Amino acid sequence: MMNYKFILIRIFDLFLSIFIILISFPLLLFLYLLINYKYGSPLFFQERVGKNLKKFKLIKFRTMRIGTKDCPTHLVDNSRITPIGKIIRKTKIDEIPQFFNVLKGEMSIVGPRPCLVTQKELIKQRKKLNIHKVTPGITGLAQIKGVDMSNPKLLAELECLMVKNFTIKKYFYYFLKTLFGSGFGDKFIKE
Repeated sequence: MMNYKFILIRIFDLFLSIFIILISFPLLLFLYLLINYKYGSPLFFQERVGKNLKKFKLIKFRTMRIGTKDCPTHLVDNSRITPIGKIIRKTKIDEIPQFFNVLKGEMSIVGPRPCLVTQKELIKQRKKLNIHKVTPGITGLAQIKGVDMSNPKLLAELECLMVKNFTIKKYFYYFLKTLFGSGFGDKFIKE
């Protein structure tokens, strides 16, 4: 039987996702047209690992040049990021299309970040701690603390801590901390 907490979280996910998509629609449309004009192919679909290791297509705005190797962000050469991409990555606007993944039920707003299918060590660490049984999210404890996928063991441990101590109050805490600045910007992007 489903726990009331998970039902409430799904309701919050749906409500907040619809609200964010509607309120940001003019910006999304502008970026879609701008990226399409400058670089073509404004959206980027990447295969990720979801709940129970089920694969899904994560949706983001394209921030890297077409033809960039499909690998974790921390392994990508900075020169592959477009000038527009640097701005939208730094502000995390490229993440907004993921709210469509939330609407589809593939993600939650808060949860462990979904990894690439090629990140075997992270998948292994998550399986040890049963993190693979949790719906992935746009943000969470690791993002607020600035821990990325370059340290799989630490990341999985933080995710485990988040999952074990998860409450509705913490859902909103992680969401609001991210919304107001924590976890913004990729470490590897240099000004």
